[in-house]
Amino acid sequence: MKPNESSLTSLVSAFGRAYHSQYDTPKIFDDFLAIDLISPKEFSDIRQNMIRGIPFFNPDMAQKFQDDPDEILKWIVQVQLSPTPLARAAYCEKVLLHEVKLGLKQYVILGAGLDTFGFRHPELKNSLNIFEVDHPATQEWKKQRLEHAKFDIPGHLHFVPMDFTRQFAYQNLFDEGFEHHKTFFSLLGVSYYLTKEEISSLIRHLFAKVPAGSSIVLDYADENLFVEKGMSNRVENMVKMAAASGEPMKSCFAYDEIEKLLEQSGLLIYEHLSPAAIHDQFFRHRTDYLSAFETIHYIHAVKK
Repeated sequence: MKPNESSLTSLVSAFGRAYHSQYDTPKIFDDFLAIDLISPKEFSDIRQNMIRGIPFFNPDMAQKFQDDPDEILKWIVQVQLSPTPLARAAYCEKVLLHEVKLGLKQYVILGAGLDTFGFRHPELKNSLNIFEVDHPATQEWKKQRLEHAKFDIPGHLHFVPMDFTRQFAYQNLFDEGFEHHKTFFSLLGVSYYLTKEEISSLIRHLFAKVPAGSSIVLDYADENLFVEKGMSNRVENMVKMAAASGEPMKSCFAYDEIEKLLEQSGLLIYEHLSPAAIHDQFFRHRTDYLSAFETIHYIHAVKK
C-alpha cells in the first residue's frame, strides 16, 4: 500500500474496533484503546461517510432507516466493516496468549497499523518482545498518534519500519533486538492484496531464520472470493471497494493450495477455521447484525 492508503485503512479499522468496544454487546474483541488513537473529528467524519454510503451497500436499508442514521451506521459497521477484523484479532490473540503460556518470547505483527496489543497487555512487558512491522510512513504516523494520546511506549515494544510486502529484511528486526528464538507471527488482512507468488515468498522469508515451533496466524480468502456475493452482497462489495481504492484483491485459495504453499516453507496447518467454524466460535447467539464473513478463513500454521 501507498503510505496514505495504508494509514487510511488503519484508521478505518481502528474506527471499527472502537465502535465495537463502545456500542456492541457482547464483545468479540474489546480494543478499548482504539478510540484514543482517533480524533473526535476523524470519528465523526468516518461515521458520516459511512452513513452517506448506505445507498451503495443496501438501498433498502437506506430507505427503511432514512431517519435513523445510528441504525444505518450500525448496519454498515456490523455487516460490512467489522466482522472479519474483530474475529481474526480475537482468534489471533487467543492463539498468541496460549503460546505465551508455553514460553513464547517474540511476537511479530506484520502490517501492525494502529494495533494496541502492546498497550493492552502490560503484564507481558517482562516476558514478551513485540515487533511491529509496517510501512515507514505509516509507522511514523502511528508514533505521532501515540504521542498525542500520551501513550508511553513500553520497552518491550519495538517499531520496525519496512515495506515487507515488497521485500522482507530480517536485518531490520535484528537491529531492534530480535533473536533466534521461537517466534509467533500475525499476518492479518494482508494476504488478499498480494499475489500468490508474493505470499509464498514472504512466508518463506519469514520462516527462514526462526526455529521449529515458530508459528503464524493468517487469514485468507477461499476460491469463492470473486463469485460469492455474500449476505447483502457484502463479499461482492468488499471486492468492488478494494478495486475502486486502487488496491485490488489479488489472491484466493482452495484449502489444498494454501496447505501446499505453507508446506513448501516447512509449515503444517495446526488449526483451520472455516467461515462456519468462525461463526460458531465468535458469533453464535448474537441478536445484532454481526456474523462471520463468507469466504474468509483463518489458519494457525507451525514450523516443523
